[in-house]
Amino acid sequence: MDNSRNWNFELSEYIKQGEPDKAQRSESWKAAIGLQDVDGLKTSEYLLDTAKEHIEGKISIETVQKRLNSYYEQQNVRKATEEGSEEADKVAARIAEILSENTFQFSPAEFKAIHRRLFSDVFKHAGEIRPYNITKKEWVLKGDTVLYASFDSINDTLDYDFAMEKAFSYKDLPASKAIKHIAKFTAGIWQIHPFCEGNTRATAVFIIKYLKSFGFNVNNDLFSENSWYFRNALVRANYNNLKIGITATYKYLEQFFENLLLDKHNKLKNRYLHIDFQSEVQSANSDASKCNNCTLEELSILNEIRENPFVTQKTLAKITGRSERTIKTKTVEMQEKGLIERVNGRRNGYWKILVDLPAQ
Repeated sequence: MDNSRNWNFELSEYIKQGEPDKAQRSESWKAAIGLQDVDGLKTSEYLLDTAKEHIEGKISIETVQKRLNSYYEQQNVRKATEEGSEEADKVAARIAEILSENTFQFSPAEFKAIHRRLFSDVFKHAGEIRPYNITKKEWVLKGDTVLYASFDSINDTLDYDFAMEKAFSYKDLPASKAIKHIAKFTAGIWQIHPFCEGNTRATAVFIIKYLKSFGFNVNNDLFSENSWYFRNALVRANYNNLKIGITATYKYLEQFFENLLLDKHNKLKNRYLHIDFQSEVQSANSDASKCNNCTLEELSILNEIRENPFVTQKTLAKITGRSERTIKTKTVEMQEKGLIERVNGRRNGYWKILVDLPAQ
């Protein structure tokens, strides 16, 4: 994309306008375009203009994809391939589509299906397990590589990681501890690197969908503005070199998720992740979450109440993907914990939040 155009600024304007549908579509597009940076790809101006038409409700996402196919059929294929814009544009449109869908299943099959949808007609083996071992030179490792899973153990390793995560309970777990666990799971499935290419983008989309299944309205800005940091954090979470005193650490990935879910303000600088960087990373805002004892489920409910204090339990159930019975039980528990209270009764009342929440 022409550097004279700031796609992030142009798409953010729709969020500032405050129209929910436009804002939601814009956030999906921002993440979709930003994630291309993890593989050094840039989208085209044509994609930006087409995305804006979709955000404005003038065309459907299906029309976006048809236009892109037609556009690249008419272009110089060699030039488009060399510049990488065709891959970036098509994959960005597919990410935007998947992020807008209210569907998800936690399984290796879903992970593979996401990769297949993203890279169909882009990579020959989209959605298929790689049939060979790989290495990748990393800038943050001074050209060294992470040790990825052996190709003949990928399916078994994926099944194991997903089974362990599925068996883990986030119930009543403080958000700070939940984030540590989410970071570890994310780093684990990325280290497997099950596909020939496109692993980081597929992992990011899967994790965004997974976090949304907890009831979070995930702020995609972190992925749109810090996708390269996200990838480098995954690298550092999986790299050991005891000869030079380097051990794998989840702290950078945890800082990313703290910013994403708890609205912390850790400085996400790629140079901090380089193995030659000497100083310890300091949080720009070291204050702890203002709701340290809240669970992820409670935080998602509190955020919805903050948006609309008059929200009903039925609506909360629909937004968070829980049953109405579960929400009723949870709101009673939250009142007992001193997180919320009901003002002016059940029928005509509203919810009042009794704890300080991170700013949105």
